[in-house]
Amino acid sequence: MHEFRFTSETERDGMKTIGMIINPVAGMGGAVGLKGTDGEMYQKALELGAQPVAPDQARDFLQHINRKDQIQFLAAPGAMGANLLREMALPYQVIGNLNGRPSNSADTITISREMVSKGADLIVFVGGDGTARDLYTAVGVETPVIAIPAGVKIFSGIFAVSARAAAGLLNAFLDESGFTTEEILDIDETAYRNNQLQSQLFGYMKTPQASTFLQHSKSASQSSGSELHDQLALAEWVVEKMLPDTLYLLGPGTTVKAITDVMGLQKTLLGVDALHNGEIILMDLSERDILALLEKYPQHFVIVTPIGGNGFIFGRGNKQFTAQVIRKIGVKNIIIVSTPGKVSSMAQLRVDTHDETLDQDLTGFRQVVIGYRESRMIKVV
Repeated sequence: MHEFRFTSETERDGMKTIGMIINPVAGMGGAVGLKGTDGEMYQKALELGAQPVAPDQARDFLQHINRKDQIQFLAAPGAMGANLLREMALPYQVIGNLNGRPSNSADTITISREMVSKGADLIVFVGGDGTARDLYTAVGVETPVIAIPAGVKIFSGIFAVSARAAAGLLNAFLDESGFTTEEILDIDETAYRNNQLQSQLFGYMKTPQASTFLQHSKSASQSSGSELHDQLALAEWVVEKMLPDTLYLLGPGTTVKAITDVMGLQKTLLGVDALHNGEIILMDLSERDILALLEKYPQHFVIVTPIGGNGFIFGRGNKQFTAQVIRKIGVKNIIIVSTPGKVSSMAQLRVDTHDETLDQDLTGFRQVVIGYRESRMIKVV
């Protein structure tokens, strides 16, 4: 075990003490079509074959930190942090004890507070909006954090755009870049599972100041007359261009839902549905469902819309579109739709598939349908 002990203040000169907390179940529900992994949803995710995603995100982060010799880690026990730091031969001190049981929200809060009392200069956590809310409950705005995205939703502005961007934030912290405050949002998961999006602002937390590495909070969907008109206009154009005997995978969001509204069809607002020859053939698909459909229907497209505020087209709120699914669909078969009002607030679109090669394949300028016979080229990063 690579544990360290602080023996004197002199020994700590020039070093930064970093807390490390991993929510080991964060994001597991995404690929299997669940809207989260809280409470009983964790067991359901396991029954559906879900695999952990947070440890890989944490590993990617740790591999891209510069100047590891300037860092001393305070690690949550077991799968919450210590196991990975031991695997990567990084020195750490364990904070807290799970006594052999699975971790929970209360553990995150208690361990975060203990890390602060042990002198943590900053806490890195891996999870989703629920984990961010736990950290806010524990330490408020006083102790800075770095948030590595691993949850299903990830709407809070505190999150880095990717695990590697989070490493960039830590490097900025070591360079004494200063801090900025970002929003902590969370949603009602029961309502979310019932196709309703109800978000709430819980507060703000500090994170290193390096805006290119941070996502913005999800903005609320606009319901003005002009926005609804624009959604229906682009939807009519998409419907006119649809091909027979072709599978269309429809991502979440009100803009994509406008397509089925024009067709007089029902669609889940927050799930992925399958459209073929003018009919919805399956709803609320998982990764496994999508892969099976792609095998059955060799001619296919996916239709997605960026999340308002942060511009993600993959990696936020549509985790069913895994790297394997996107590769099977084909980069050329991705249709992006957005209203002029939404894209005017975005300098660029983003992807975070947890696959560096695929993310690179998805970057560059892409056509976005913004109205009836209207499109715009927007850069994806």
